[in-house]
Amino acid sequence: MSSRSDPDRSRPAATAPDARRVCVGVVLGAHGIRGAVRIKCFTVEPAAIATYGALEDDAGTRQWHVDVVGVERNGVRATIRGVGDRTAAEALKGVKLYVRRSALPPPQPGEYYAADLEGLAVVATDGSPLGRIVALHDFGAGSVLEIEPTVGDSLMVPFTDTAIPDVDLAAARVTVAADALDHARHAGRSGKARRG
Repeated sequence: MSSRSDPDRSRPAATAPDARRVCVGVVLGAHGIRGAVRIKCFTVEPAAIATYGALEDDAGTRQWHVDVVGVERNGVRATIRGVGDRTAAEALKGVKLYVRRSALPPPQPGEYYAADLEGLAVVATDGSPLGRIVALHDFGAGSVLEIEPTVGDSLMVPFTDTAIPDVDLAAARVTVAADALDHARHAGRSGKARRG
């Protein structure tokens, strides 16, 4: 889940979307000899990964139930029902774990799941179409929307209240402020970011 980083504004609540899937973790590898695994969690609370029911692989063809046995920084040690030895646990290394979006709790006001934002139309403050959101990234300094414009190279725009003054999930669009758009276009042309 991501939230916009400007604290000075009351933020709109997200609405419940369809049955899309959200990646909630990835198996890092085996832990011990009895089939336990280490999972990097993409949930706010790592242990929550076990509360969503069956988790699925990329294709949605395999399902697992996870039981947390310990919490680590950014993840958990867990057993996976049906995985009883180290060899079976090692075979799961790199498997991404998904849950149906409908199984997740509703986000707090001003928070959004990446799955709710990806694919939304992007418009300028005057309403003119700019493209669509293809990804939500967090490189450590806050969330950034990757926008595939109607023309040209991808744009990276900070996911803040200043840069993105409106997120309208019901209308399936976000609005980008002119200053943020100009900054993103300049950074894209120069190949480097500038402070501003």
